[in-house]
Amino acid sequence: MGNGIRIRKVAVLGAGVMGAQIAAHLVNANVETLLFELPAKEGDPNGNVNKALEGLKKLDPAPIASPNKLSYIQAANYDQHLEKLRDCDLIIEAIAERIDWKSDLYRKVAPFVNANAIFATNTSGLSINKLAEAFPENLRHRFCGIHFFNPPRYMHLIELIPCKGTEAGLLDQLETFLVSTVGKSVVRAKDTPNFIANRIGVFSMIATKHHAAAFNLGFDMVDALTGRYLGRPKSATFRTLDVVGLDVFAHVVNTMRDNLNEDPWHKHYELPGWFQYLVEQGSLGQKTKRGIYQKIGKEIHVLDLHTKEYRLSDAKVDDGVKDILRERDWAKKLAGLRLNPHPQAQFLWATFRDVFHYCALHLGDIANNARDVDFAVRWGFGWDKGPFEIWQAAGWQQVAGWINADIAAGKAMASAPLPFWVTAPSRIGVHSEQGSFSPTSQNDQPRSTLPVYRRQLFPDALQGETHHYGETVFETDEVRMWHMGDGIGILSFKSKMHTVNNEVLDGVLRAVDEAEANFSALVIWQTEAPFSAGANLLQLMQGVQETPAESGLFGKLKGAVNRVKYTAAGGGGMGDLFNAATGNVPKVEEVVAKFQQTSMRLKYAQVPTIAAVDGLALGGGCEFSIHCTRIVATLESYIGLVEVGVGLLPAGGGCKEMAQRAAAEARGGDIFPILKRYFQHIAMGEVAKSAEMAREMGYLRPSDRIVLNKFELLHIAKEEAKALNATAYRPPLHQHQIPVAGRTSIATFKASMLNMLEGGFISEHDYNIGCRVAESMCGGDVEAGSLVDETWLLDLERKNFMELLATEKTQARIEYMLKSGKPLRN
Repeated sequence: MGNGIRIRKVAVLGAGVMGAQIAAHLVNANVETLLFELPAKEGDPNGNVNKALEGLKKLDPAPIASPNKLSYIQAANYDQHLEKLRDCDLIIEAIAERIDWKSDLYRKVAPFVNANAIFATNTSGLSINKLAEAFPENLRHRFCGIHFFNPPRYMHLIELIPCKGTEAGLLDQLETFLVSTVGKSVVRAKDTPNFIANRIGVFSMIATKHHAAAFNLGFDMVDALTGRYLGRPKSATFRTLDVVGLDVFAHVVNTMRDNLNEDPWHKHYELPGWFQYLVEQGSLGQKTKRGIYQKIGKEIHVLDLHTKEYRLSDAKVDDGVKDILRERDWAKKLAGLRLNPHPQAQFLWATFRDVFHYCALHLGDIANNARDVDFAVRWGFGWDKGPFEIWQAAGWQQVAGWINADIAAGKAMASAPLPFWVTAPSRIGVHSEQGSFSPTSQNDQPRSTLPVYRRQLFPDALQGETHHYGETVFETDEVRMWHMGDGIGILSFKSKMHTVNNEVLDGVLRAVDEAEANFSALVIWQTEAPFSAGANLLQLMQGVQETPAESGLFGKLKGAVNRVKYTAAGGGGMGDLFNAATGNVPKVEEVVAKFQQTSMRLKYAQVPTIAAVDGLALGGGCEFSIHCTRIVATLESYIGLVEVGVGLLPAGGGCKEMAQRAAAEARGGDIFPILKRYFQHIAMGEVAKSAEMAREMGYLRPSDRIVLNKFELLHIAKEEAKALNATAYRPPLHQHQIPVAGRTSIATFKASMLNMLEGGFISEHDYNIGCRVAESMCGGDVEAGSLVDETWLLDLERKNFMELLATEKTQARIEYMLKSGKPLRN
């Protein structure tokens, strides 16, 4: 870390919901972590901490990247273990939000805090300066606020808040650690109530609630309007409240009411009657199984304000309003909402207007610049675009004029005029290539120059900023190969969800050729997640009605599948007829063979190939990855061979590669126990819920890398390529003698699946698929220990794939997946 101390060990004080999850995420990041709690009244003094750690196992989504990591959190209590704090370079205090309790704790631990340690309080709204006063004066320069968002593993945002005396270098050190090691996005906030994200996000909820009442819209209607249509999470407004907890929300609003007396919106910082009613009833949201919403059986019910009863949630957005909301261009979207008299449209315009008004007026007090506000709301509340970005995209002066008109007409929630900088004639927004506007300094502030950000080749972009993805090597409709002048080729897919079709295969093959001829390595990296959702099923299932020019992966269904059926039945003429009728449609099997050839090309290329994985890498996306020289994956990568879900099996080299790995790991011993694990993953279509789990499942090898910050992925993938070349890279040698498990293992697999079939756990077709997976992975009907080569295994998986594709049940599964996005169990 160059400057100052390295953060080697961290202590988290308080094993409540936040403390325990923060500790979990620190061990996800391989940081030595101690978790402190009050000693238990009886039995094991660490009883309280251990109970909290047990509780982590039950949380969904899982706070820990793999259950095995849990044992790395060291349990501690304040009676026996304060001495251990002396070794900690960072102490995060995360006890309940009460200044008196926090002060008591500070007095207790202060004598054990190392003089060079950083002491950070995790609070969502208490004043950092007030808390600092309770902290011993000689250590106050090592004190600051840190605000993690719930759930800490998945929420990008961390707000850092200095107190008056915080040493400047301390925040730089902490930010570097949080960004690179812990994988977070950091915003520095001023010490104002609720900081940035909650101040704006909660006001947005208050404005939404206010206008919903004014326009008489039900909770479910508001959520139908304020979710994905506005580029926000599906949980929209009130569903989000249930997830957060009504008690937590009340606490945040009360903080605003008690501390913001001068605020022009102060009178709106109150909770309506229905809110008190729910809290008094103990209906606090998700954690009490009932809040604004309640799940009854499979149905979602919602509180009706007029009757105080729950009714079925069935809100329907007006068709005219829906058309406006589908508009991608914010200028047209906001203008359309403002002009449409329908209450749903008027409600939305009013909410936007008041949020813009609020952000403009408070920008100077709460944040260093407009970028910090937009990123805080995006990273902390999951909006696709922050409030200033939307305003700028919709036409800055136009919208400012509308806001002013509404303020003058008395329609806005507050009458304070917009600040003068907003309406300066030259202003066209707050974000530009030069930086983002700061009312305090009256200029545009560039992004942070901390060295850690040099690792982010393409940081999260704002409205007004554009990414230039290097120099193009070649580009087709489906892929683009490019470079940044350092001799490393980068391939990015352009297909939807980065699925793999015939043209993508051509693109990958061409990119490997290019890389061998003109580059030192090839990195497959997507400009946004997912890495790849697998083979394009639509192209597999498309009918003959398509023109040959649009032909894609696996050709056309009716003709192609009929051809498979016909060939399987020993015929042969019909497929050729079909080909003659529709021109040059690639035969299904040829494309499957090309998929296998592409995987093998990635594995045996003369230059290192790196799969830079983030998000989903399923089916074919997983097969590409496991054939590359290295996988560099973000922690939040979800990797698996899921083909059985659509009635197929991995035939892009997946079965072959896992059989080969099992043989290598057996080191001459019994292959079956190792193969059994890999077989189960494939036969059950299991997906690893993190890169850490993917390593345990065998998809990531010990030499593959896990990255915590997705914005560092490309940088690390390139560094990995350079390291491979530093040792004079050679591709692996072709293995001509791979021992296989053979027919005895196939019989064992079949026997256990027969039990499952008879017990009703799997269907006939599941059994059929499982038998074919077993045959492909065990090397077919040969003696155990027989030696085969990769081609033998590839031919087996391809044959079984084609035969499954010819079955009606597999076709039904594929069609169902395409229609509903869910697997069909038949």
